[in-house]
Amino acid sequence: MVDLARRPSQIACLVALTVAVPACGAGRDDDPRPRAQTTAAPRALNLASLTPGQLAGQRLVATFRDTQVPGPAIRRLIRRGELGAVILFTSSAPTVARARRISDELQALARRSPVPVPLLVTIDQEGGDGRTTGAKRLNDAPPYRSAQQQAAGGVATVRASGVSAGRALRRAGVNVNLAPVADVGRPRAALTNEGRSYGSSAATVGRLTAAFVQGQGRSGVASTLKHFPGFGAAAVNTDFGVARIGLSAATLRRVDEAAFRPGVRAGAQLVMLSNAIYPALDPLPAPLSRRIAVGELRERFGFRGVSITDDLEADALRSRGTPAQLAVRAARAGVDLAILGRRAQSAVDAHAALTREIATGRLPRAEAEASAQRVLALRTGLRR
Repeated sequence: MVDLARRPSQIACLVALTVAVPACGAGRDDDPRPRAQTTAAPRALNLASLTPGQLAGQRLVATFRDTQVPGPAIRRLIRRGELGAVILFTSSAPTVARARRISDELQALARRSPVPVPLLVTIDQEGGDGRTTGAKRLNDAPPYRSAQQQAAGGVATVRASGVSAGRALRRAGVNVNLAPVADVGRPRAALTNEGRSYGSSAATVGRLTAAFVQGQGRSGVASTLKHFPGFGAAAVNTDFGVARIGLSAATLRRVDEAAFRPGVRAGAQLVMLSNAIYPALDPLPAPLSRRIAVGELRERFGFRGVSITDDLEADALRSRGTPAQLAVRAARAGVDLAILGRRAQSAVDAHAALTREIATGRLPRAEAEASAQRVLALRTGLRR
C-alpha cells in the first residue's frame, strides 16, 4: 500500500509490473485454500500522471441496461481510460454468449486506452431465478439454486456452486461477481423470504460464503461480499424502498459483520455496502456514511480491498439526490466504486461531477489516488 503521507507527486508506479491478488484462481481445482496470483500488467502506471477524469472514472460502475448496447458515451469514457467498470443485466446480456460479445468489445477498447488494464465486468450472479433476484443475472449460467437451497447441501454443495458459477462467468467474460450474500438472515426478513441468505447464524453464513468464494476464485472471478454491515434484518429490499435496521452496534459487530470475516479470509476482494440506514452507526445510508465506509469497514473491521456501493439508483436512495450527487457523496464517504445501475447517462453525469470535484480539490486528490490504487490493483491482477 502507498504511504498517503507522501505528496501525490511522489506516488510512482502504483500499479507495478506484477501485482499479487488473493484468491484469483491460481490454485488447483482440488485445493480449497486461497492462493495468490501474480499477473503481469501491460505496463507500469503512475497515479500522479492520471488526469482528474481518469481518477474519477476508476470510481464508477456504468450500466447500459436502458440502451441494450454500450452507447457512444460509455465507449468514449473507456477509450479515454475514464471508466473502471461496467455492470451487466439480463436486459443487455441475457446469455453467456451475449455477455462474451459485449465483454470482448469493451475490453478491446480498454486495452487501447491510456489506462490499458482489464475493465471490471461485473454481474449479480447470486443464485436462484428471476423471481427472487430480478433481471440481474445470465439466464443460462449457474448457480440456479438460491443460497438457501445451496446451504441445505452444506459446504461441498456451496463450493461446487462457486466453481460452476466461476467457470460460466469466465466463459462470459465476466471477472467480478457481485456475490455471495454474507448477510445473516432473520425470520421473516426480506432476504430470508427471498431465499438469499445462507443461514441464520454468523458461523453458518461465514463458513458457506467462504466456500463459495473459494470455489469461484478457482476460475479467476473476483467475489463480492454483501451487504455490509449486514442486511439480514431488513424488512424491505432497498431496490424498492427505504430500509432502516434497528440493531445495536454491538449486535451488528458481533453477528452481522462477523459473518463477513471468513469470506474475506478466503479471498473475497470486494465488499458491497448496503443501501440501508443503521441508526446505531449513522443516520445516513451506509454508502453515504464515512463513519461506516471508512470508520466501520476500513478502520474497525480492517478491510483492505475494494469497497463498492449497492445501486445508487435504487428506490431507497431516490430522495437523497441525483445519481451524480450520490456518486460524489459516496466518494466523499470513502467508497471506492459507485454502481449506477439503471441509466447509462447516470454514469456519464457522475463522471463529470466527480471530475470537477477532483479538479477543484473538493475531493482531495490523495483520497482519489488511494481509491484508484485499490481499483487498479484489482483490475491489473485479474486473470485475462
